[in-house]
Amino acid sequence: MARWLLPYRGLLRLKSLASSSASAVISRSYISEMRRSAFRENLLRILRTEIAYEVESRPPSQPEAAFRSFDVDDRPGEQWIQLRWSRGREEIKIEATMFDGAAPSTRSAAASEVADAGDARLHISLMVEVSKGDDSEFALQFACSAWPDDIEVEKVFPVRRGHAAHRQYVGPDFKDLDEEMRDTLLEYLEERGVNDELAGFLHGYMANKDRTELVRWLRNIESYVKK
Repeated sequence: MARWLLPYRGLLRLKSLASSSASAVISRSYISEMRRSAFRENLLRILRTEIAYEVESRPPSQPEAAFRSFDVDDRPGEQWIQLRWSRGREEIKIEATMFDGAAPSTRSAAASEVADAGDARLHISLMVEVSKGDDSEFALQFACSAWPDDIEVEKVFPVRRGHAAHRQYVGPDFKDLDEEMRDTLLEYLEERGVNDELAGFLHGYMANKDRTELVRWLRNIESYVKK
């Protein structure tokens, strides 16, 4: 009789092991799910705290749609903006990055013995293009730097309209040009609204865009984590 019971006992032992194994798997799965849920809730809490802080401490304002004669395209979610002005036969287009660098303050050492990070002069890269519609196959481009209170021209060069330039010759640095030529080109830009006033506008605009894009970025991550 005992011999007949041996297979049955073995089967019970296998069923018991299988049941224990299944319970262990369910338990591990439950713990893993709980950990994921706790991580998710903690991340959402941090994100909501950051969003509330940014919105309350330095709330972004509605971006301006125009500056002087320029229409402003904010490019939401991107790191640059575009300004356009149709000036008679000319089309003036400016592409400006968000802050992409900084330089030490120009304050004298006597004014402050200790350098302060808040004194840094933030930098914006500009590409200014002036074209004459269909009357010319070329447009004139100016590679510029916009500091808080002035614009510096780095390069000026013609580009063939509608064609991407690959390793194009862009001429000498602007500072190496003849002084009279530099002055004439600067006057050319001034007449087209590319001046120190534009630099001040762009720095104020980008400071606001920097806050706006940070809040947008935080909310997009929050939206992803919630799903």
